[in-house]
Amino acid sequence: MNKLFYPAIFHKAEEGGFWVTFPDIPECMTQGDNMQHAYEMTVEALGLALISREEEKQEIPVPSEPDKISTGSGEFCVVVEFDMLAYKKRTGTKAVKKTLSIPEWLNEEAIALGVNFSQVLQEALIQKVGAK
Repeated sequence: MNKLFYPAIFHKAEEGGFWVTFPDIPECMTQGDNMQHAYEMTVEALGLALISREEEKQEIPVPSEPDKISTGSGEFCVVVEFDMLAYKKRTGTKAVKKTLSIPEWLNEEAIALGVNFSQVLQEALIQKVGAK
């Protein structure tokens, strides 16, 4: 469930730009001065809403089919792509402490070389899980 695609309704604002809502996530709304800005803000708002739901152990809604979304005058549906893993990597700063065991000789050699154990483990795990 890393990449998600949610329909968003872009509403033309009277003063220019757009305001955006999500039929599947009613608490998620945003706006932008133009189409590009509105889309960028939409991706961020979607990310905040989904991460918040995940952290609060709430259900992540199944996206509606875009062709089932009805729009009115001055509105149109845009499918917004959201990459959960990329968002977490970009915004996640919480560190998790891990206890691990390695051979004593390896520990001594690494200390002598000034190896940063956390950095080495992070780099190895990133390579292992295929995250870039």
